[in-house]
Amino acid sequence: MSENQHTYDASQIQVLEGLEAVRKRPGMYIGSTSVRGLHHLVWEVVDNSIDEALAGYCDKIDVFVHKDNSVTVVDNGRGIPVGEEQKTKRPAVEVVLTVLHAGGKFGGEGYKVSGGLHGVGVSVVNALSEKLIVQVKTEGKMYEQEYHRGVPQYDLRVIGETEETGTTITFKPDPEIFTETTDYEFDTLQARLRELAFLNKGVEINIIDERTDQSSTYCYEGGIISFVEYLNRNREALHEPPIFVEGSKDNIQIEIAFQYNDGYTENLYSFANNINTHEGGTHESGFKSALTRILNDYARKTNSIKDNDANLSGDDVREGITAIISVKIPEPQFEGQTKTKLGNSEVRGIVESLFAEKLQEFMDENPAVARKIIDKSLQAARAREAARKARELTRRKNALDVSSLPGKLADCSSRDASISEVYIVEGDSAGGSAKQGRDRHFQAILPLRGKILNVEKARLDKILSNAEIRAIITALGSGIGDDFDVAKARYHKIIIMTDADVDGAHIRTLLLTFFYRYMRNMIEAGYVYIAQPPLYKLERNKTIRYAYNEKQRDAVMKEFGEGTKVNVQRYKGLGEMNPEQLWETTMDPESRTLLQVSIQDAMEADSVFDTLMGDNVEPRRDFIQQHAKYVKDLDI
Repeated sequence: MSENQHTYDASQIQVLEGLEAVRKRPGMYIGSTSVRGLHHLVWEVVDNSIDEALAGYCDKIDVFVHKDNSVTVVDNGRGIPVGEEQKTKRPAVEVVLTVLHAGGKFGGEGYKVSGGLHGVGVSVVNALSEKLIVQVKTEGKMYEQEYHRGVPQYDLRVIGETEETGTTITFKPDPEIFTETTDYEFDTLQARLRELAFLNKGVEINIIDERTDQSSTYCYEGGIISFVEYLNRNREALHEPPIFVEGSKDNIQIEIAFQYNDGYTENLYSFANNINTHEGGTHESGFKSALTRILNDYARKTNSIKDNDANLSGDDVREGITAIISVKIPEPQFEGQTKTKLGNSEVRGIVESLFAEKLQEFMDENPAVARKIIDKSLQAARAREAARKARELTRRKNALDVSSLPGKLADCSSRDASISEVYIVEGDSAGGSAKQGRDRHFQAILPLRGKILNVEKARLDKILSNAEIRAIITALGSGIGDDFDVAKARYHKIIIMTDADVDGAHIRTLLLTFFYRYMRNMIEAGYVYIAQPPLYKLERNKTIRYAYNEKQRDAVMKEFGEGTKVNVQRYKGLGEMNPEQLWETTMDPESRTLLQVSIQDAMEADSVFDTLMGDNVEPRRDFIQQHAKYVKDLDI
């Protein structure tokens, strides 16, 4: 064992406060006690192992999901220290597991860099677990201790000898806390562990699900270069391989990988200490400003932009880019609504100067690739100008000015956006029923004729020339592109209401693609919903009941009783319902069912939209073949 390894011992474990509050207010520590909080327990334990990897002592992490939904995380790091912690006179590993904010990360000596979004550590996992067992291999021995709801069941004890080092933690989430569910989702675990493997090159991460016998192994020697290639796997890359830049200054390590593709959307993901900074921050700002400046300098130097021409904008140079920005910082400061925005001011300058210098070198040394990137940016600039002109057609002087609303919109009388809702309805006949059946005070109806444009395959200027999309943008009042402002939305419920058949599903997907690509903030604000019209109307004598799926239909039939004559009508479309029926089943807030559209994982959502709506046929066919078995009640 090297002298360095001895420096991570009990003397570095700092004790800040007790655990009592965690079980009383778990949401404060893990975000929520829903499925998201449940998975956060795994992230806290895995983050400890990743911190050992960042410190250079761990290159293998195994995650097991057992049949009872307990989880085991094994690493081959140094092992949590077992010596006596000075303040409490208890073994350091017990202090780490029973005292909030006790750990080697707070003194600055044990770890130079550490992850963990809330920084609350494994003690919170212990407090919220019905049972937790820790095993530590260190200094030739294997130690073990068991806890129930955070309380040690016996003193730390030696259970064997070993030449290996590392930590194994097994925990079972407490159903008293996680009342909604204690079922782990393999896909959610898999996505995050894959992401961690990309961000920490050379670390092998295995996930084994004993409930279903599924398993995956992730290890990427290419690190974030492999990450970019993975994200671009269904797109046509403009250049191979991705451009990679790395460097460090003042203990801040920077890695950037990016690659352009022939698409029109920007896919930029930033991380600080392995935490996905969804809201961006100083590292992202530094990258963007350097990219824009260097590409403009190069375009002027090569006469691609003439003296009197305007510069390329940030949007122009980022069209079709897939980029990963990963920084490792000794003391990250997170801000923003969800604490996922990096605030360290010094990071911007370091990222900007380092990236600008390396990108300049790359452009000079690779003129053919540089030419492709500049040409793509110039095309984007021309399209942006065309889009600006087209956007004028969708812009209204005043959100309350009804004179410029689309003619087909039947608006509501309320001007209070928080109670107003708009139904985007497929077809004129359904639109007619919806207009008659609605509550005019707060419900607006916007009928669409046919299918809107697939925005995945078009630039903004072409999108804005589509009459149906223009009608949506104008009706919603929030603008689009540079003008987009979610605060100007005229309705806080945008409800997509289409037929329950293949065409209806296609129109719904086209609309969701449009909202995801061009009004994502609407989805993030929780404004986008999908209506759930019934599939069946069941009538016996004069009693009418509605069923939204086969299971409900069978239950109603059973309720009506055997042998009774029941008239069952299967609705093929919304237009088959009269206004009263449409109101009662699909539009009345007292009785309707709405599905709220959310983005749990932007990266995964982006990949699915790209696969299903993009140009590449092969991945789409693979996706359909893989998921076809999950489709029920397909109506063709």
